[in-house]
Amino acid sequence: MTKPQIRGRFSWPAVLALVVLILAGAGVFIFWRLETWPARTISQSTEDLERLGKDLRAAFIDIAHLQPRITINNKTVVDAPMPTAELAVLERELKVKREFQHSWAGSSKRIKLSGTFLVKAGFDLRQGQDVAVDVRPDEIVIQLPRAIIVGVEENHVDVLALENGLWNRITGADLENELGQLPEMARKQAQEIELPAEAEQDLQRQLNKRIHSKQPIRLVFANPIPAESPVTNP
Repeated sequence: MTKPQIRGRFSWPAVLALVVLILAGAGVFIFWRLETWPARTISQSTEDLERLGKDLRAAFIDIAHLQPRITINNKTVVDAPMPTAELAVLERELKVKREFQHSWAGSSKRIKLSGTFLVKAGFDLRQGQDVAVDVRPDEIVIQLPRAIIVGVEENHVDVLALENGLWNRITGADLENELGQLPEMARKQAQEIELPAEAEQDLQRQLNKRIHSKQPIRLVFANPIPAESPVTNP
């Protein structure tokens, strides 16, 4: 018997066995991938949601210096610390004017004032309504109270006129009362131009700009919790 014939007789079974082992290994690998596919998919989805939650937390800290409570698939992953008293997200400089005139026994006094105020719109968190972020596979829901005017700061006040009558003189109480009306006028003007609603829209724009997610961001505004009325005994 020649050497080529011996080599051919023993090589074919070895090749066949190798092919069978390769096919068996491939089958086991495919079966394992199919078995672990749901767990790997869930793990990747959870990691993506957690990464998105961290991005939202960082965005709130940058925008409003606030750390919200973050929930992912009904599980709280970041709890909020003690709530901030007020959260201002939008500021507007407003100018108001006020004139007071009073006549008595033919004598008139007149006060005319002009003031510039920095009005801040944002969210009051002192009523137990904190900011909560719920990251879901299909959307991101952010719950917070409705925006209100949270601050009015005086920038500058000009006294345009102080005119005394002969016997009807301007008193310190007159001037103090008129100066005290200017911040309220600025607050009222901010309400008339709907500054709180603009603050809500501005927060939505800032979050959309900062967070690039597949899920839409939906802000849910809750009405303020009404104060409890005192109980009176009949």
